[in-house]
Amino acid sequence: MILSLQQGLAEDGFKVSLVKLCQWFDMPRRTVYYRSTKAAPKVQDHLVKPIKAMIEENPSFGYRTVAHLLGFNKNTVQRIFQLKGWQVRKRPVGFRPRIQALPSVAKAPDERWATDLCRVWTGRDGWASLALVIDCYSRELLGWHLSRSGRSKTAEAALEQALIARYGCLGKVRHPFLLRSDNGLVFTSSQRYSNFPHLWSFKSPHPVEDRARRNERVQP
Repeated sequence: MILSLQQGLAEDGFKVSLVKLCQWFDMPRRTVYYRSTKAAPKVQDHLVKPIKAMIEENPSFGYRTVAHLLGFNKNTVQRIFQLKGWQVRKRPVGFRPRIQALPSVAKAPDERWATDLCRVWTGRDGWASLALVIDCYSRELLGWHLSRSGRSKTAEAALEQALIARYGCLGKVRHPFLLRSDNGLVFTSSQRYSNFPHLWSFKSPHPVEDRARRNERVQP
């Protein structure tokens, strides 16, 4: 502000020193001369090398998995991922930067189901959690459940409704199919599997599937 004011007075034919302007406005000169200098972020090589080696060997691993396996701080690994551009970002079309994303295709009904949980605004009652189960072949909505809390019971109720709507009961299904969900705590709780003993899951990451997805096979 002081420098622009001095330049404007000079254009009008009034030559005023910077010292006088600072005195008039009761402003220290160091404030006028100050220029902020921000150093470029640095990363430590002894942290970068093992992280790079692991994601090259396992491109589906995220920063949480890498931090756990290497015993590093999670926030440090996330920061290195950001600075190096190693984060896997979801793209609507095309391929991932570090992993090939293949489409999920079902060739017949009851071959592959998908379930997920989202938050919806209900107006007077505030935010609520909505769990859905669909058939990936026909995109038919098989079951849903709305609750105030997004706990495992919400996902269980939606799956129960889907099984009853499709098979008429909660007994074992006629033939095995895949139930696709994300790795959220709601879908990986031990209580959910104790209530549905015919579900078993693949715990290891799949390079073909989305890194944040997993499949559960429903056995007959």
